[in-house]
Amino acid sequence: MKAVITVIGKDMVGILARVSGTCADADANVLEVNQSVLQEYFAMVMLIDISSMNCSLDKLRENLDKNVDGMQIHVMHEDIFDSMHRI
Repeated sequence: MKAVITVIGKDMVGILARVSGTCADADANVLEVNQSVLQEYFAMVMLIDISSMNCSLDKLRENLDKNVDGMQIHVMHEDIFDSMHRI
């Protein structure tokens, strides 16, 4: 099972480290990362493997919100993501 994490906000030092560290703490493996910095704005999409996670997706969302202040973070199960983006 996989999930998609999106992060958008003002660029600051350590965003990728905080998000990937929070995923590691939850035993979620980072599979792919795509990130961009556009002037002072940061955007990232991360695909993670959640099959061995030690917490729920809701708990992961909560932990990400605590660890990455000022960012809009969305965590979505791959099935929901796929359904939303199916043409």
